[in-house]
Amino acid sequence: MPTLNRKLTLYGLTMIAVGSCIGSGIFVTPAKIAQTVPNASLILIVWTLGGIIALTGALTFAELGGMFPKAGGVYVFLKEAYGELVAFLYGWVTLLVITSGALAALGLAFAEYMTFFIELGSTGKIMLAMMTIILLTTINIFGVDVSQMFSNIFTGLKLGAMLAIVIAGFAFYNADKVPLNFTLSENLPSNLTSAVLAALIGVLWSFGGWHHASYLAGETINPKRNVPRAMIYGAVIVTTIYILINLAYMMLLPISTIATTERVAGDAVSTLIASGGKLVAIMIGISIFGTISIYTMSAPRIYFAMAKDGVFFKSLAKIHPKYKTPANAMILQSGWAICLLFFWGTFHNLITYVTFMDIVFMTMAAASIFIFRSKRKDLDRPYKTFAYPIIPLIFILISAAFVINTLIEKPTQAMAGLGLLALGVGVYFIFKNINQSDTKSADHIKDI
Repeated sequence: MPTLNRKLTLYGLTMIAVGSCIGSGIFVTPAKIAQTVPNASLILIVWTLGGIIALTGALTFAELGGMFPKAGGVYVFLKEAYGELVAFLYGWVTLLVITSGALAALGLAFAEYMTFFIELGSTGKIMLAMMTIILLTTINIFGVDVSQMFSNIFTGLKLGAMLAIVIAGFAFYNADKVPLNFTLSENLPSNLTSAVLAALIGVLWSFGGWHHASYLAGETINPKRNVPRAMIYGAVIVTTIYILINLAYMMLLPISTIATTERVAGDAVSTLIASGGKLVAIMIGISIFGTISIYTMSAPRIYFAMAKDGVFFKSLAKIHPKYKTPANAMILQSGWAICLLFFWGTFHNLITYVTFMDIVFMTMAAASIFIFRSKRKDLDRPYKTFAYPIIPLIFILISAAFVINTLIEKPTQAMAGLGLLALGVGVYFIFKNINQSDTKSADHIKDI
């Protein structure tokens, strides 16, 4: 029977953690954030807060990843802490909402940036997004070594391009043209706390993904050592580059301009080079393309783990005999992502829908560290969370505040996610009953 291949190195897994985060968010969401908190210091504070959340999360998940180095990552953590139902619901919303929704949003963002070169209407954008998802899913079916090569190349390219923007911002900053004012008292929103939490929607969307490294533990060389390190390294790299590039945006464009453009990186570079918009569009296209590639590869390992546990379609537990990948799980996810392209509206609706449900389960997974420290003291811990319990508590409290604020401020998208969660409970028991019936039938045949 074919098994997953352990071919992912620490460098490759770190590039997956970084590449999972840096997709379209950092190029698309600054406008919404500048609208919500139109103050230079607040913008940097919000992005720094996002980095703190990502880093405290990575430090927490590093301990979990070291304890449970299995395919499925967060799914496994939730199963060990809360039981099969909660783990199933995470896999269920990952398929129906989190990763498939992210794929749909990334596909739409990729198509939007391609309008720099080709004219596309709304239908054309959806068709291009669909073809991109299909192409990259097909490529990733060919093996984890192919996926690792793709990730290394595209993540390297996007990091290099982003560093070029940072250097340009600092090198060509002109205080007369773009005066930067870091006074915290100016242009403050009326409800500061609510505004910061609302701005975090786009920020957390942009940071989301470092935990995808944990999904691939079953194909990682020395996973107990490399999975924790990859998540921590990934969070540090992404936080650093995000803060620097936002500062560069504000050095090249006034905040009032950032707040009114969906193409902030292109407009920023265009202040220096006439064809800057197209150059940046190429860069962003590469970035989003690489992230779609990672997402079509990583999350299907969750559905593979669910199927192996007998709580999802049995066919999803099958590994391709030649390429050693969970091809059926990958095809299912991409198929549903394409459905979301046609049934969900705008980009910003998508990211609220996705980020809300993702943070709910990430908060629960982080809280599981307290359960394991109390009830599973015997487990081997190659890495222990720095400054425990402070670090996990920071991640949990900030994430919980975000979830509550989204329920209040964005109830439609939040309730849509919760509705799918409720539906998942029924689906779980259906699969559970089917699995139990199959097991009884198999036992009966053996007895005969």
